[in-house]
Amino acid sequence: MSYKYTTFFKWISISIDYLFLNLSLSIGLLLTSPSYLDSGIPDQYKLNFLLFNLIWFYCSHLVELYQDVLSREAIPTIKATILALAMYFSGLLALKLTLRQLALTFEFVWLSSFLFGFVLLTVKVAFLFIRKTKRHLLMNYKKVVIIGAGQTGEKIRDYINRTPHLGYKIEGFFDDRPSSAQNLDILGSIDQCFPRAKAMGVSEIFYTLPTPDKERVDALIHEADKNMIRFRLVPEINLFLEKNVFIDFNGPAPILSHRQEPLEDRANRFVKRVFDLVVSSLVIIFILSWLIPVMALIIKLESKGPVFFRQLRSGRYNKPFYCFKFRSMHLNDESDKKQASKGDARVTRVGAFIRKTNIDELPQFLNVLLGDMSVIGPRPHMLKHTEDYSAVIDEYMVRHYLTPGISGWAQVNGFRGETKDMQSMQKRIMADIWYLENWSLLLDLKIVFLTIWLTIRGDRDAY
Repeated sequence: MSYKYTTFFKWISISIDYLFLNLSLSIGLLLTSPSYLDSGIPDQYKLNFLLFNLIWFYCSHLVELYQDVLSREAIPTIKATILALAMYFSGLLALKLTLRQLALTFEFVWLSSFLFGFVLLTVKVAFLFIRKTKRHLLMNYKKVVIIGAGQTGEKIRDYINRTPHLGYKIEGFFDDRPSSAQNLDILGSIDQCFPRAKAMGVSEIFYTLPTPDKERVDALIHEADKNMIRFRLVPEINLFLEKNVFIDFNGPAPILSHRQEPLEDRANRFVKRVFDLVVSSLVIIFILSWLIPVMALIIKLESKGPVFFRQLRSGRYNKPFYCFKFRSMHLNDESDKKQASKGDARVTRVGAFIRKTNIDELPQFLNVLLGDMSVIGPRPHMLKHTEDYSAVIDEYMVRHYLTPGISGWAQVNGFRGETKDMQSMQKRIMADIWYLENWSLLLDLKIVFLTIWLTIRGDRDAY
């Protein structure tokens, strides 16, 4: 793909964003401290503003916000913007809490961050809309042909047609074999490729034939170089893997992966951890601080035993950790082996209520604060269940790439509670893997709200 003004638009984007950042800081300060309208902004605050600019530089650099501003698709652009804003806001809060010499109020931090976030997202959305309608003015479209009218060639053709922002225009196919597909424009044999491609002004050739003949490929590459046509070799990966693959590079070597994991990115992990710390701290301070003494009294009055139930569960990378819950059962010898079932005699009267309303799970916010769990993630299973299910479900252990959560995508989609058959557990695992491959901060927020809604509405699988 080739864009005429990539560098120009990158610096235009950077300049506009920093302009709005400093305008938001100035407006936020003047709204919270109107006296500076007459006297002007003191030098001390100007130095603080410089520090905030450096924080934004770091956050935007982590998510590569200004890379490929013309070619990056809309959804990844918005996600990167939201991630950068979340990290920036977290950085400002951390500075305010740790550096007392910053004479800035929380009101200023909230207001300036809101103004900047609102303006930035509005500008990004407007730019993406304009870019979509005017993309043809920004691009140099390249004519390309495909050698090989097979399945891979069709997929390449369809993908390029679906994504016009790549800047390619398919002229047709060259193949020695007759194609069974009726909708392919076969221009000739492979030997006719370069004379016709040069006459049509083709810039690139995609070679998609399976099991390529090395000598023939070398000859085609040599011919392409002679005619100043770029040659792209497309291996038929689907011969080895039955699902989409993702390509990364380790130096000059391409690395193929059959799964994409957003939380492998450090910036994403940082955002998720900040989210966990903020949510768990709020719950502990405003809910558990008074709920624990109340629940301790109620649980102790009904049955003998500890207030908290501690159980070893499988954590990230299958590392065991003690998961905390309010005790909802009478003391028994089966708690580490047997799941709770409907009408379970082990469950106390108070336990039935707190399990139905998910109150028994609230102490797990202590696990979140300690880093053993996350607010959102796959539910941690008992060690016995991990051992049993991993032996019969092929992808079961994949869920342990993630930190386990208090709630998760599987839970809000109906796969919670007792797993009575293998199919139920497989559906839960598939939901956990989907979450692993599609994580975003917005998805976590969505799951939080769905969890709250299910708790209010009542979940028939909670017992």
